[in-house]
Amino acid sequence: MKTKILIIEDEEKFARFVEMELTYEGYEVSKAHHGRTGLEMAESGDYDLVLLDVMLPGLSGMEVLRRLRRTSSVPVIMLTARDSVMDKVSGLDSGADDYITKPFAIEELLARIRNVLRKAPARSESQILRAGEVALDPGSRQVTVQGVPVDLTKREFDLLHYLLENKGLVLSRETILEKVWGFDFEGETNAVDVYIRFLRSKIDEAFGVKLISTVRGVGYVIRDEK
Repeated sequence: MKTKILIIEDEEKFARFVEMELTYEGYEVSKAHHGRTGLEMAESGDYDLVLLDVMLPGLSGMEVLRRLRRTSSVPVIMLTARDSVMDKVSGLDSGADDYITKPFAIEELLARIRNVLRKAPARSESQILRAGEVALDPGSRQVTVQGVPVDLTKREFDLLHYLLENKGLVLSRETILEKVWGFDFEGETNAVDVYIRFLRSKIDEAFGVKLISTVRGVGYVIRDEK
């Protein structure tokens, strides 16, 4: 299976050049030219590495990285025209795995990609999260119940992912909002209740299982069926 790389870069000619070089090297490449679009694609969980420009429209590269790190550990190499020490420190402190300054030789970028990928944990069966007959694969973003695929929206998947990651722990609505919706969410906590109902409709009710339990006055929990 080819290694999948996402390029988030607003300079389209530059992004196309990098894409061609990486494709020639055998990588499978996707591109985004806007910060918000790039974040949505990166959060899909289908990429092995992200090349992320700092200066982007919509959301800056630093903000994309900060938001991405709430839900994903995908390796990220920052691309930037800035070469100050503070810019590099800021990127690395925000969760970047490496940093390369434009202009750069493509050979250097390829070497940095190989180095970061060597350090990244390989995808494995152990990453699949399970509770009873429910299985969630973060890599493919696929959920199955009793072996049958279940179609979830991005938010439904992220919510289920977080609950399964914390299986056995009772999570408050506020904690779920912070981790799944983000610090900048301005809605009400009942958004959690609404999406819990969506999940129950697609999983609990559709398959006759008891996946998500309500702890009155506190929040929600997923426990293994006995």
